[in-house]
Amino acid sequence: EQTQTLPEAPEDLERLALTMSGIDRVYALQAGRELRVHVHENQVDDLRAAQLSSELAEKISDSLVFPGQIKVTVIRELTAVAIAN
Repeated sequence: EQTQTLPEAPEDLERLALTMSGIDRVYALQAGRELRVHVHENQVDDLRAAQLSSELAEKISDSLVFPGQIKVTVIRELTAVAIAN
């Protein structure tokens, strides 16, 4: 049986998210009420990004006890740069 604990700090959410593959950076915002997850755009496609947000929300619910809700946002960003001379 898994022991559930209250998140002591927003860093607990960040550590939990970083256990999943394809994740680049994680930021817990608003005292842990929101989690923003940046993924590697070459490793995670749009469909997987949507699945990842649901999987992370479920993993948080299963692993931690917390009052209220935590919003999980997965960001997959493509940056294209060209230089004209």
